[in-house]
Amino acid sequence: MKRASLWPDHLLPEVGVPPPWPGREVRLDGVATYVRDTPATTAGAEPALYVHGLGGSSQNWTDLAGLLADRLDGQAIDLPGFGRSEPGPRYTIPAFANLVIRWIEHSGRGPVHLFGNSLGGAVSVQVAGLRPDLVRTLTLISPALPFLDFRRSLQGRMLPVLVIPRGERLVARHLTQLAPEVMAEQVLEACVADLSRICAQRRAEALEEIRVRYEAKHYAAAYVRTFRGLVSSFLRAYLPGAGSLWRLARAVRAPTLVVGGRQDRLVDVRVAPQTARLIPDSRLLMLDGVGHVAQLEVPRLVARAVVGLLAETEDAARPSDLAG
Repeated sequence: MKRASLWPDHLLPEVGVPPPWPGREVRLDGVATYVRDTPATTAGAEPALYVHGLGGSSQNWTDLAGLLADRLDGQAIDLPGFGRSEPGPRYTIPAFANLVIRWIEHSGRGPVHLFGNSLGGAVSVQVAGLRPDLVRTLTLISPALPFLDFRRSLQGRMLPVLVIPRGERLVARHLTQLAPEVMAEQVLEACVADLSRICAQRRAEALEEIRVRYEAKHYAAAYVRTFRGLVSSFLRAYLPGAGSLWRLARAVRAPTLVVGGRQDRLVDVRVAPQTARLIPDSRLLMLDGVGHVAQLEVPRLVARAVVGLLAETEDAARPSDLAG
């Protein structure tokens, strides 16, 4: 593990506040999967794939993908049951990882620069650990890798729901009792350390995302079942067997950037450094005053670290000058 290098800020493009990137529905294994495209702005850009966190969507990557479009030809996927994708049959880390693998193979764009936030970080570790041939580099932002002290997460309040039969009904009922505006504000407060960094346009988009969730009858079940699958993966990580996310992290061979916010309220802040220690070729960036979604809160800073990683790997891949 080493410290992440930061690309000079003035060398990043000025993209303002772009609207959500255009999306399309793709049939993958019989399920409608929603994918947003952030086209490259230069020739020779390499493919990238962005995977969101629990309760998030492909819109979470709008700013970062725009800042990287001069280097990366981006796609962001809505996992089953989230965003605008149809519900899926299973909501586990292996099931989501298999869908990401299937999408990379289906799109014919691999290997990709793979990005994952929170749940998407756990999914991306599984993909990179099992299919190194599909991943050029790996960027993990507040990855939801295993930790057992749920007092360090606001999500700990959800644990009782997991043991209640049909707990998703309670969640659905709770959603109907809150105005979308209240829910949107609560989500932002949980994910972001400094709300002044979130502009009016992004707040309006967050509210619209909440309204979409309220209209999707499957959303509460998808959320609860995914949270149950995530907790199950945490418990398995500390038991013997090949399915441990920590063992998969050790198997990752792609050059990796791990970003953590020191004010993360959803994932134990010790997880990002532990992840970076286990992944062999890793760089760590810990951000003061930043929460769970650094790509939303401080996208330029995250982009500088990503470009630093890309520049480093490009230098390593360049043939040495052996001429004497």
